[in-house]
Amino acid sequence: MLRDPESYARLLEHVRAAVLSGLPGPRSPRSVVSESWDRSLAAHVDPDEGEAPFVYDVDVLTALREAHPLAPVLPVLRQMLVSIADDAEHVMIVTDAEGLILWREGAANQLVRADRVGLSEGTRWSESAIGTNAMGTTLATGQPVQIYSAEHLVRRYHTWTCAAAPVRDPETGVLLGSIDVSGPLRTVHPAMLSLVTATAQLAEGQLRAQLAVRDERLRRANMPHLEALRGRPGALLSAGGRVLAAQACLLPATVDVRRGGGTVALPDGRIATLEPLAEGYLLRLRATGGTTGGGHRARLRLEYLAEGAGTTTVDGRDVPFTLRHAEILTLLALHPNGLSADRLALQLYGETGNPVTVRAEIHRLRSQLGATVVQTRPYRLAAEVDADFVQARAALRSSSPADVMRVFRGPLLPESEAPAIREERETLTAQVRQVALNSTDPAVLWSFWETPCGVDDFEVLDALLATLPPADPRRAAVAGHRARLR
Repeated sequence: MLRDPESYARLLEHVRAAVLSGLPGPRSPRSVVSESWDRSLAAHVDPDEGEAPFVYDVDVLTALREAHPLAPVLPVLRQMLVSIADDAEHVMIVTDAEGLILWREGAANQLVRADRVGLSEGTRWSESAIGTNAMGTTLATGQPVQIYSAEHLVRRYHTWTCAAAPVRDPETGVLLGSIDVSGPLRTVHPAMLSLVTATAQLAEGQLRAQLAVRDERLRRANMPHLEALRGRPGALLSAGGRVLAAQACLLPATVDVRRGGGTVALPDGRIATLEPLAEGYLLRLRATGGTTGGGHRARLRLEYLAEGAGTTTVDGRDVPFTLRHAEILTLLALHPNGLSADRLALQLYGETGNPVTVRAEIHRLRSQLGATVVQTRPYRLAAEVDADFVQARAALRSSSPADVMRVFRGPLLPESEAPAIREERETLTAQVRQVALNSTDPAVLWSFWETPCGVDDFEVLDALLATLPPADPRRAAVAGHRARLR
């Protein structure tokens, strides 16, 4: 936390004045601020008289809110930020991708104070409209940012500080808007940026979960079209061209479907046919023998330390997998020398496991990935494997607690009931938890608390309360969550 926010604000005033007058200053502005000032001045923002423009009245704003993709995650944002904003005399703000304030919540006295400077719903806070500010700058850069006092280009906002983080569409990667917490300079705390960033990531996770539900519905509805290919290479695509299911071929994560049907050329030169369905497309592709082409050794990336079945990519392309196939890939990654059908059946199903069932699953997996990626006798991965759970194992042996937490994002395949997966998950989680509890660094404990493994762990919550400084806004979040659990 800044030891003397007022002195720091005066320093920033001198820096700003020097830059605007072209004279040497006491120090240079931060690069993110300097670049934002350049963009803002190029947009003819007035540093002394600038004011956020009012764009929409309440009737239009209501319609915009209802249609905006962030509307479904607003309850999550309120739960994470509004109570903390109230305690810290801040306001929580959500904008669209153009910087339009769609929602604003906080203590009544702070809302009145925000109204005086145009920090209200219906105003636009892009850099081109009002100069450097956390919302506009995070939308311009695509990165979380905190703006202090006179780092705002426009003078009337120098008594404010703000932290914002972008939120992206999990399907397209396009910016949807920003989440911001703004308040008076005297309550500034650098941890606020971490809190806002974590909240934005949580919002993206919620959007990703909603997308997964829609994808699964679409897969189930359209799977008969793929099965009708009788094993020939093909795939089901979303309306936007994302690959939802594929058989006997490797494809990029997204196929260009802008023409809406007919033939399409894939990035590697293969030609496919698109057939429009009620929702999405059926893609037909000539068989390629199940290889990745040209003797290339495939790179298999497994990100399974997360909610759901995780993500699997082959040479950078997302490949949709069932939980069972993710389990098989996990076990083969953990046993690089390979597993027999009997051994794999035992690890997947326990004593009731049937090798015949395993052989059928491996056959389906090989038809999707290719025989050069999953080999037999014994079953093994003939690819360059990059797995987050293997990295976490290695980090526990030789890395710092902070490095361990950078790798560990959650439990291994949490929905899996396979005996070997469950044992690996519990062992890995217990080891990481102990590393966090043994650490005196609140950042390490906070990182573990943000995972599904630590969020409701009373021992972790108590350790955080014992290590976080009283003025740290994260402490209020932890204390509030602990009280709700009680």
